[in-house]
Formats: sequence, C-alpha cells, structure tokens
Amino acid sequence: MRLPLLPLLLLPVLATAAPAAPAATTTTAVAAPAATPLVIGQTFTVASKVLGETRRINVYRPQPWGLAADAPLPVLYMPDGGTAEDFLHVAGLVQVLSANGSMRPFLLVGIENTERRRDMTGPTDDPEDRRIAPRVGGAAAYRRFLRDELMPQVQQRYPITEERAIIGESLAGLFVLDTLLHEPGLFQSYIALDPSLWWNRGRALAELGEAAPAIARVHPQVFIASSGQPELARAAGQFVAGLRADAPAVAVNHLALPQETHATIYHPAALQALRTLFVPADAGTH
Repeated sequence: MRLPLLPLLLLPVLATAAPAAPAATTTTAVAAPAATPLVIGQTFTVASKVLGETRRINVYRPQPWGLAADAPLPVLYMPDGGTAEDFLHVAGLVQVLSANGSMRPFLLVGIENTERRRDMTGPTDDPEDRRIAPRVGGAAAYRRFLRDELMPQVQQRYPITEERAIIGESLAGLFVLDTLLHEPGLFQSYIALDPSLWWNRGRALAELGEAAPAIARVHPQVFIASSGQPELARAAGQFVAGLRADAPAVAVNHLALPQETHATIYHPAALQALRTLFVPADAGTH
C-alpha cells in the first residue's frame, strides 16, 4: 500500500526526534551451530584377493520423484570413481538427468584408484608406454576384480537388476574398450570418452577385427566420444568405423567434441552419453 506523503514542515521535527544511538555495550560472542556432514551416498571397502589390496567403493542412488526406495536399479560402474576423482560430477549427472526424465535411473558405483595406470592398461612392448607407466598390464586382473569380487558385493548390498554399464575417460576409456574386446558380455553398455587408444602402438584397433564376432553376438550399446586432440580423435574415429564395419548389428554412437580438450571432455560427453543410451521407456509420452 502506498503511504501518504508527509508535509514538508514536519520533516525537521521528525529528524530531531530520532532516537540517539545506544551506548556501546560489551556482548558475549555466540558460537555458531555445529555443522553436520553432507551425505550423498555410501562407501565401503572390498578386500580384493585378485588385486592383493583393499579397494574403496563409492555408491550413489539417485532420488527422482516417485522412485521407490527399494526399486531395483541397473548399475553404472565407473573407474576413476573416487570423491577426489570423477565420482561427484557423474553422480550429479545421474541425479539431475533421472530427476528430469532424461535418463533411466542407475545405481552409480565408483571404484577409487590406487594405481590407475597399472589397472587400466593391458600389456605393452612400447618403451614410451613403459616410461609413462612402469607398472602396467593389470587390466585383466582389474576385470576379474569387477566380475568376481565387486559385482557380487553390489548385488548383495543393493536392489539391482541384471543390466550393467561402464563409463571411463582417457586410460579408463581404454579399459572400457579393452573390456568390450575381451569380455563383451560383461556389460550391456560401454561408454568410452577420449579413450587412450594409442596404448601399445594402437593394439586395440588391431584386435578389433578378431573380437568383432563375439561383440556382435552380445550386441551391446557402445558410445565413444572424442575431444579436439587430433591423435585421440583420429583413433576414436577409426575404432568406430571398424566396429561399424565388422559388427554392423551393434549400436555404435560417436560424439565428436572438437571444442573440448582432453581435460574438459568428461562432463559434457558423459551428459550426452547418459541421455543417448538410457532413454526412459516413457520418454515419448511427456
């Protein structure tokens, strides 16, 4: 409500009638309430006999509107899954995309690294690879850890379906494609972002033709993204072209993001991968 204007002659009176400032007094500081932890998920450890070490696992279950707390979910596994690595921003994508109906909700399971270059790589005879990573060739053991130790733990702890997906970038993207080549039935969806296909002089590209029939038999979904880094983009394009030629029944998605660098590609590419591969069944009804 608009108040009536005061007559100008009253203004000096009002000004002189203003109360004087209170005298300074000594006050006792009040302590701020204690902060409490901000919890978004769960964490547990697995004492791995395969790897000979204990591995920390971080888990996030999205909370879209209407999802029952005990509803079984498919599982998205991610190497580089520590809270100081890529777990938090991927958890954010899973939450917002499942909440706004852009993807089906998945249980996110992140595996924190201990010796990343060992676990994400296969054998190599390239001296340059050995210079980058003195201890290499652990991909097969890491895959056994996932299959024989971690996956049974996840099944025991959480309500899940049989559907599994995996996402990784750089060397973890190489591991994703190495798994596609050597054990294509382990996951139904493979997401490799700017994969390090230069490893062992591009051995993964050479193995693709021999692996293609087994990949075609299980017909997984494959999503490969590449940044503006020329050699990575070129190798990713070659892998996509080879997979499409040798296993034409496999659904292969290729996303080129030349404006992104190797350091910036994960988040925008993961956003597109999750929206592309995991479309809700009722998406067309909204």
